[in-house]
Amino acid sequence: MVKERLVAFFDAVLAIIMTILVLELEKPSEISLKGFLALKENFFAYVLSFFWLGTMWVNHHNEWMGIEKISVKTVWTTMLTLFFSSLFPYSTSIVSKNFYNTTAQLFYGVIIIAITITVIVTANTLIEVNKMNKYILERLKKRNLLLKYDLIIKIVAFLISAFFYPPAIMIGLFITLIFVVLVIPKKI
Repeated sequence: MVKERLVAFFDAVLAIIMTILVLELEKPSEISLKGFLALKENFFAYVLSFFWLGTMWVNHHNEWMGIEKISVKTVWTTMLTLFFSSLFPYSTSIVSKNFYNTTAQLFYGVIIIAITITVIVTANTLIEVNKMNKYILERLKKRNLLLKYDLIIKIVAFLISAFFYPPAIMIGLFITLIFVVLVIPKKI
């Protein structure tokens, strides 16, 4: 398979997932400021999920620029990333309706951790087949290092959610979205 076909498929599936995400938003019981404010957790979960998926798309685009080769492993790990991503609207819907529920937050956390792991594994498959291009190799290794820090923050947040404060996983995701995605890469 050629790289362009896999990238186009990834883009299309992610666009559908992001569209489904908005369709899962709960409607206010009354059309008023009070009605919309009652759904603040829903909107927070939606905004966080949307921008996390959007960031994943931007990073995928940046990561794949200049990639010369992909492997069968790359195709299958990308499919695994899309599989877990397809559960994002479902998990976001559950967590937005049960914001302080530990099980709901942990389910959401499992999805974001699984996506992060599959993205790391996919980058490793790209490193494996693009060893001759030192520029790509260096970029992928730096990105993977950031993703490992990102994963550590998410795992710590997951544990805090499990034992102390359920919404910690969403706070951890917010922290990684701000720092690991927006602030730290500018310094590298």
